[in-house]
Amino acid sequence: MRVPVPSSSSQSPQRREFLRFGLSAFGALSLPDVLRLQASAGQPASGQKTAIILVWMRGGCSHLDTFDPKPDAPSEYRGPFKPIETKTPGLRMTELLPKLANISDRYTLLRSVAHTGGGHPAGSLQVLAGDTDPQDKVQPVYPDFMSVAHRLRYDPQKAIPNYIGVNPITRYDSFTIAGPTYLGGKYAPFSVLGDPNAPNFRVPNIGLATDEDRQRLHGRTDLFKNLDSMRRELDAAGSSGAFNQFQGQALNLLTSPEAARAFDLNLESPKLRDRYGRNAWGQQLLMARRLVEAGVEIITTELSGPLCGRVQNWDDHAVNHHVFDALKFRMPTVDQAVTALIEDVYERGLDKRVLVVLAGEFGRTPKISHVASSGGGVASGATGTVQPGRDHWPKANTMLFAGGGIRTGRVIGATDRFGENVTDRRVSPQDFLATLYQHLGIDYENTALPDQTGRPIHIVQNGKAIPELVAS
Repeated sequence: MRVPVPSSSSQSPQRREFLRFGLSAFGALSLPDVLRLQASAGQPASGQKTAIILVWMRGGCSHLDTFDPKPDAPSEYRGPFKPIETKTPGLRMTELLPKLANISDRYTLLRSVAHTGGGHPAGSLQVLAGDTDPQDKVQPVYPDFMSVAHRLRYDPQKAIPNYIGVNPITRYDSFTIAGPTYLGGKYAPFSVLGDPNAPNFRVPNIGLATDEDRQRLHGRTDLFKNLDSMRRELDAAGSSGAFNQFQGQALNLLTSPEAARAFDLNLESPKLRDRYGRNAWGQQLLMARRLVEAGVEIITTELSGPLCGRVQNWDDHAVNHHVFDALKFRMPTVDQAVTALIEDVYERGLDKRVLVVLAGEFGRTPKISHVASSGGGVASGATGTVQPGRDHWPKANTMLFAGGGIRTGRVIGATDRFGENVTDRRVSPQDFLATLYQHLGIDYENTALPDQTGRPIHIVQNGKAIPELVAS
């Protein structure tokens, strides 16, 4: 990123120090393309307070071994996990999820999501952006719903970015599976990387440590007003207003005690941190709750990395993982963390405005495959070991919805006795996206945004919000 600045020969030492410290700090803020943006691209905030936390299982979770068990299916389909009763009469899930079973009155399961994207990129782009193309793409064509919502609810006055990814949804191997595309980098997430459970974890460039640091930065910032040559060059490019706006946002992040508090997990009680789980996933979800409480409206957090097993995602082909060992390894962590998040949202009175969604790009093949492992490690036998796996299955998937003012303790849709095909209330990704926009107060039926050619593209095409997942 290049910004026109006065030549060094015309700068005082104090000005050079401002440019070195101030602009380099702003440039490191993970606010994409911050100085190239036009202030006119922003939209006034909608005034709505609703928010979404999307918990994403990259690679696709087996619906049969978690939320949609088929205990009467033949052995070549049926996994080893027993079904258990839940707090909701008639609703069963597998023994891997005892904590979630005990709070089933606080969420609704949608068991009938289906689409045509059989690869990870295509499946992700269908679910997150509504792209109906079944083919994988290296880059998305359409912006994801998070970027669209950020664009429509943009508020430059907020001290904290309105769209934050805590271990964000961005890529699958060499494929980009989410992003703002033609909306521009301004609407990408503020990314929080690293393990929030690590003792030395800190979000860079959020909140200066002392009053002296803040005073020094404000003093240097005041010099900006006197950098006439910089302003002339920016004005010539038509960018001065944008620079002022985003320089101000960057300064807010650097100096805001509110922002510093929102990201500081040490302000939570040790007991609550334990309740979520002292691991990366548990603390990611706790941070997500802190951020919505601080006013952030769109949050994603991806459950990936070492807690998934050898290949660090949910892609449980037999060449990658022993699917059942992988699920036994990771599901206690998921069960604890997601249960804690849902309970916390309700206990803090956030359940009317905050919608929690647990989802992935698709389910897994109901019929179990047996293939040789490509490498040994956590949840995978040594190279050459024949082990069970489940492959990609976009024809059936289960998602979980909690909070959001919806009626909970219910199941929407159903699959057949093998878990292969939807038999009741088939739901498309477009319906899913319409539901999320509806919760955020966005008129998805009548809203279109211009693409790079200026052509208006509707944010939802041929989709309708799912009535049971919309607040009454």
